[in-house]
Amino acid sequence: MTMFAAGAFALLATMAMALTLAIKGPTVYDRILAVNSFGTLTVMLIAVLGFVMGRPEFLDIGLVYALINFITTIAIMKFFKYHRLGHRSGEDLGDCNGDDHRYS
Repeated sequence: MTMFAAGAFALLATMAMALTLAIKGPTVYDRILAVNSFGTLTVMLIAVLGFVMGRPEFLDIGLVYALINFITTIAIMKFFKYHRLGHRSGEDLGDCNGDDHRYS
């Protein structure tokens, strides 16, 4: 049991470092990577705590959190690339800088 407590403490320490990088990251992509790493570490912490507490349903919660973390990361990266989250199907994205010259 103490081994899992030590693992949980190590995960918390690593999460603190990831949070520091998310706040002070030199670029926006470093910050996004740090937030994604923080989410992954959170899933691992949920799994360890579920094992220690004898609650296997925590693994289901961790899986749902992992899916939400993945989808959120993809959405944020798409937003930073295209400066918007959605477009109509078949729409030409063009240069994606916000200038839409097709309607002028």
